[in-house]
Amino acid sequence: MNQEVKLDKVKILETYLPPKAAPLISRWIDYFVCEFKVSRNRNSKFGDYRHPYGSDGHRISVNYDLNPYAFLVTTVHEFAHLHTWNEHKHKVKPHGAEWKANFKRMMQPFFEMEVFPPDVKKAITGYLDNPAASSCSDLNLYRSLRQYDAPKPDHLTVEKLPAKALFKLKDGRVFQKEERLRKRYRCVEISSKRVYLFSPVAEVELVER
Repeated sequence: MNQEVKLDKVKILETYLPPKAAPLISRWIDYFVCEFKVSRNRNSKFGDYRHPYGSDGHRISVNYDLNPYAFLVTTVHEFAHLHTWNEHKHKVKPHGAEWKANFKRMMQPFFEMEVFPPDVKKAITGYLDNPAASSCSDLNLYRSLRQYDAPKPDHLTVEKLPAKALFKLKDGRVFQKEERLRKRYRCVEISSKRVYLFSPVAEVELVER
């Protein structure tokens, strides 16, 4: 790959990542021979890694609408999967000790570059003590990252809604917020009366009565 193409790739990455991080991610894409795709929004996940299969090589996708810090954390998460696959194939668990060690190791250069603001760096450091399958599952890290999202006036998280408030999802379904049960909120779908458990940080839209 010539120097001009490399520079173009870095410039594109800079529109999604903290600019300091873009050159290293660009080098990873080349080094691991990875197809890196900026994806549409997916409510169920921030990013995805697919190992080589048939004629396809390594593939990583990351949601386009993440803020730069969330985009970087997700990107490193997926590259840690790629690196673990190269080392162990199917012989280890997807988020086992091997992946956790690689994720911690691959995050270090970005700490040294001082890419993250202090609050996000502190939250990531806590998360790295025992990284989980998704950054969403660590509420402290998720809240820290969300502070850097673009404002969405009509959207709130479930934990910020008052008791008995009505809210709706992107698919139009309407729920009523009930009590908190350990880590999640009990919510009742209005149309079916079925009970669902929502994460405190699930993003929803308030429905005015």
